[in-house]
Amino acid sequence: MYRAVAWRALDRGVSLDDEAGVASVARDAALQAEQGRVVIDGHDVTRAIRTPDMDAAAARVARLAPVRDALVARQRGYAADGDLVMEGRDIGTVVLPQADVKIFLDASAEERARRRAGDTAHAASGGDVSTIATALTQRDHSDRSRTVSPLTQASDATYIDTTGLPIDDVVAQVLALVRAAQARP
Repeated sequence: MYRAVAWRALDRGVSLDDEAGVASVARDAALQAEQGRVVIDGHDVTRAIRTPDMDAAAARVARLAPVRDALVARQRGYAADGDLVMEGRDIGTVVLPQADVKIFLDASAEERARRRAGDTAHAASGGDVSTIATALTQRDHSDRSRTVSPLTQASDATYIDTTGLPIDDVVAQVLALVRAAQARP
């Protein structure tokens, strides 16, 4: 959502330093994120928001309190409709602190950089794994040190380090946690 808002603000010519302007985009844009697609105001931005430029833009937008307020309200609205899976850097601590299942997925910066380098949207930028790892480490620091909704693990979240794990193993661990929660009275 933050990436899409950053994309739309830039598309409209709104400076990412214009807190009120970006917050207006966050409040007013028609935004859908379903089945692997992200659409904002009728623009399919699924690929466009997965670039290094949008990584940086999203980090800037995520630091703006009125933008976070608008998007957290939207996210809570989505959750009010029933069971769902939501991912983000403050979902378990700010957006849905009462969620039945909270998982803090992590991996080393090098592992995440290797994965990202394999993403065609990022691969086109020509960044090597080391450069990408540095950028990810900087983004993590930025998100952990922001005043509003910093990146932190919820105290009741299960930590899963995915470094070196095949995706099927990660999915199996996540599903085991969900099934255990469903089995609780």
